[in-house]
Amino acid sequence: MTTTVPTEAAVRRSSPGTADGPRRRPGRIRRIGLPYLLLLPALLLELLVHLVPMVIGIVMSFKELTQFYIRDWTTAPWNGLGNYRMSVDFNAPVGEALLHSFLVTIAFTLLSVALCWLIGTAAAIYMQDTFRGRGLLRALFLVPYALPVYTAVITWVFMFQHDNGLVNHVLHDQLGLTDKPSFWLIGDNSFLALLTVSVWKGWPFAFLIVMAGLQNIPKELYEAAALDGAGLWQRLRRITLPSLRPVNQVLVLVLFLWTFNDFNTPYVLFGRTAPQAADLISVHIYQASFVTWNFGTGSAMSVLLLLFLLLVTGGYLWLTSRGRRTSDV
Repeated sequence: MTTTVPTEAAVRRSSPGTADGPRRRPGRIRRIGLPYLLLLPALLLELLVHLVPMVIGIVMSFKELTQFYIRDWTTAPWNGLGNYRMSVDFNAPVGEALLHSFLVTIAFTLLSVALCWLIGTAAAIYMQDTFRGRGLLRALFLVPYALPVYTAVITWVFMFQHDNGLVNHVLHDQLGLTDKPSFWLIGDNSFLALLTVSVWKGWPFAFLIVMAGLQNIPKELYEAAALDGAGLWQRLRRITLPSLRPVNQVLVLVLFLWTFNDFNTPYVLFGRTAPQAADLISVHIYQASFVTWNFGTGSAMSVLLLLFLLLVTGGYLWLTSRGRRTSDV
């Protein structure tokens, strides 16, 4: 008489407690899909808040949408690429004004980002040394970044007043640096006023990011460099700045995008109509859309701004990644 010994696979198939394939797979799928299910409400809100208005704005840029079609913008006639042609025709008044606003924004953004990075990096490096009152000084440095935008900018509006502002009181009455009180919120001085407020408001963010990046640099590198006779400038150039390169790459890009798109600062500082010297492109697009009621042209300008920022961001990321690969080799 022959006895058949069941194989291990047969025992596993016949035993309900040890069956794995079909019974474990649904649980694994549920565990994998649960994070995506929890993220679904946030993704839907992101779609509604950002992507849907963006698509509507792109559609509006191809329409001749004025105040006569605000009740139902879908009935506005199609204009094709007419709004884009008008925006980039630099010989016409609309295109010439947009080009001037674009150049002012470029100059303002480059100066603001450079000064924010320079002041923030210098303050972060200075704060690495231990001294009495360092914690209090760090907290004071972060006050401009922690204040609400409208509170901070309105405070500067009062300080820039011509007759009783603090800026003219210090520069003219106390220090005697000017012949007469200056107008800071109109004329050519408006660019300096806008730059001052932007740097004052933005450099604490650079300070915070650089200070966090400095914590990851080993102190042994500085100690070894000091034993080798390296001075402060050599340690800064050979150790600090190369170690902060990944942090600075992200910081500069974020500061550029924030500053280039800044609308709250010039709007609160100057109102609905900014001076020509401080006519940033964000306020210019607002004026083209909500002051002159030409939403089609304003939407076309917004799309052109979006394409420019995408191009700059892509080129910057390509250059930085290429430089990182070169340095690794």
